[in-house]
Amino acid sequence: MPIVESQLETQRASYDYTLPAGEPWLHPLKRGDVLRILDLEGNQAVDTLFYNSADPLERYSAQDTIREQGNLYLTAGSVLMSNFGNPMLTIVADTCGRHDTLGGACAAESNTVRYALEKRYMHNCRDSFLNAITRHCGCDAHARLTKRDIVSNINFFMNVPVTPDGKLSFEDGISAPGKYVEVRAHMDVSVLISNCPQLNNPCNGYNPTPVRLTIWGAS
Repeated sequence: MPIVESQLETQRASYDYTLPAGEPWLHPLKRGDVLRILDLEGNQAVDTLFYNSADPLERYSAQDTIREQGNLYLTAGSVLMSNFGNPMLTIVADTCGRHDTLGGACAAESNTVRYALEKRYMHNCRDSFLNAITRHCGCDAHARLTKRDIVSNINFFMNVPVTPDGKLSFEDGISAPGKYVEVRAHMDVSVLISNCPQLNNPCNGYNPTPVRLTIWGAS
């Protein structure tokens, strides 16, 4: 789990926003831009997807990323690949050390299956993704995103180890207050985030918290 610290200064950022717990975010990155996701209070899971802004049929692919890097987990140096086989972003700094590619996004259906029938109506990441798409449906950069574009996502800061018998285990996060991850875009991308509202497993310490999103321009 290599730890690589950033050399970027917040006061030089072009964008800085604190995303509340449980809320979605949809935002463009230009080629060369760097996005930092900072875990303000620790143990927060940040479900994230990336799309080619020019053609959202090209999007982050968990399968291609895992295959190309030969590792289930993401860290500094990991290249996030698209379903077209192109590099979309690279993790250029990481003070957490490991991020999940397998746990997916919580949904009404998965909350029901994993926990209890009454959990179906709880806020979840899939609904947050859809909420963000709906809010931005009039914006040209994101207008073509629909429900079918919600694919297997990255869970930044989330800890989902694979057990010896091949199952997934949702464990306490390995992040802490002030830990962050930075990605640099290799193409113009749209970033879709659900700042996970999960209350049923320890991925958020049973207490969802805000994250800070900061962008530096390519120049």
